[in-house]
Amino acid sequence: MLTTSATVLAGLLGGALIFLDGRAFTTPQAAVGFGIPDTPADGPAFRPWLRVKGLREIACGAFVFVLMLVATTSLLGWYVMALAAIPAGDAVVVLRSGGPKAAAYGIHGATAVVMLATSIGLLV
Repeated sequence: MLTTSATVLAGLLGGALIFLDGRAFTTPQAAVGFGIPDTPADGPAFRPWLRVKGLREIACGAFVFVLMLVATTSLLGWYVMALAAIPAGDAVVVLRSGGPKAAAYGIHGATAVVMLATSIGLLV
């Protein structure tokens, strides 16, 4: 039961990565919610950076689904655990940029914790 719940949660995390980072192409203004102060979401120099970030995270989300289809739950668990480094790093970036602690801990930190809990559920 735990493995099934964790697998469903991994799928939701993969889908969230694809959906949220797909907004880099459709709604770049959503990047303001990332937590970095003075984010120039409408700036022409910022959009290519945002699209690179979006593409990388979309690929990470898609890989979750690939692993769900062809790999063991253990391998998926290790991947999700490694993937948790991204939101943890994002939290550090927001904090070091003088961004709001609520975004750093509430968005990025919470995501990292959920990913770690999901990976543990897949590994046990």
